[in-house]
Amino acid sequence: MRKALAVAQESLASGDVPVGAIIVNKDYEIVATAHNERELHSDPTAHAEVVALRRAAEKIGHRRLEGHTIFITLEPCAMCAGAIAQSRISTVVFGAWDEKAGAVGSMWDLLRDPRSLFKVEVRSGVLESECADLLKDFIRGVRKRD
Repeated sequence: MRKALAVAQESLASGDVPVGAIIVNKDYEIVATAHNERELHSDPTAHAEVVALRRAAEKIGHRRLEGHTIFITLEPCAMCAGAIAQSRISTVVFGAWDEKAGAVGSMWDLLRDPRSLFKVEVRSGVLESECADLLKDFIRGVRKRD
């Protein structure tokens, strides 16, 4: 998660919300890293999770990421939770909760819904304070500029 926090910092250069994602294989080797790139590419789908999933699939040459774990500094939204499920990633580990748009326990729980075809292990609150503080500092900075 510390690596994901470091990657999240890279979002700041383009004015993106600082969210980072790291995907590792079963041996905990890093397969892909990504941060939010929505502002950078004017792409509403360029959330850290989606960018990391794309890079990991390209690197391994397959869209299914069974046996992989994704570490994310913020609870995934509905779009990202859906992409994670479609990728067949095995484990999701996230830091801060997103009470307004989170789809892995806050607003919804798409990955652990008993009706879901996809079974994903979820671990939440890892380095939660550090992840939340990074986001809070960013939001404070944006409010000061406005």
